[in-house]
Amino acid sequence: MESPAVVSMRAVARAYRRGPVTVPVLTHVDLEVHQGEWLAIIGPSGSGKSTLLNLLGLLDRPDAGVYELCGEDVSDVGDNRQAELRNRLIGFIFQSFNLIPRTSALENVATPLLYRGAPRAARLASADRALSQVGLADRADHDPGELSGGETQRVAIARALIGDPALILADEPTGNLDAATGTEILDVLRSLHAEGRTLIVITHDVDVAAIADRRVRLADGQLFPTD
Repeated sequence: MESPAVVSMRAVARAYRRGPVTVPVLTHVDLEVHQGEWLAIIGPSGSGKSTLLNLLGLLDRPDAGVYELCGEDVSDVGDNRQAELRNRLIGFIFQSFNLIPRTSALENVATPLLYRGAPRAARLASADRALSQVGLADRADHDPGELSGGETQRVAIARALIGDPALILADEPTGNLDAATGTEILDVLRSLHAEGRTLIVITHDVDVAAIADRRVRLADGQLFPTD
């Protein structure tokens, strides 16, 4: 029996206005990702990967088409509902880490639960468990400036996990790391996938894409299978 769909996009389109000109970026995106699947989306710079990431992550809305997340049509939900779903259902791992400077790893990881209204003690206990999961329990009191690139990215992964999201979105997760450290981060992603997590990794690196369950290429505003 096939696992339920976490992501379902049908005929999704997105364009931007540049002065008097409308520039289409995504023209007809069809995509379905099931629970526990690891999908890699590849494509060169300028192909629309960031636009697609913003739509998947509920940071933007499509101009046309339907996007269902965990069975709910989120194509045109209001701002408050969009923010609620983003916080509850999606964990983000960014290339640039996006951690709060001069703030401990523990507090950084706990931040998503702050927006859920969780008590401070519960937030920090959950953050401590998430850091342990990525092997950084002993670095909990260190701020991002005191961590290596690999450690910083593992903090970002712990932050993505803390809310037990239905979907983890990773944007070039090894892009700012050297090869050896990048391999360590991919090993962490492998372990998350082995736990049954649903991952979508957006990358231009074919080596990163190669370890996913499935690969699609973004070109001409559409997704095409590569396998």
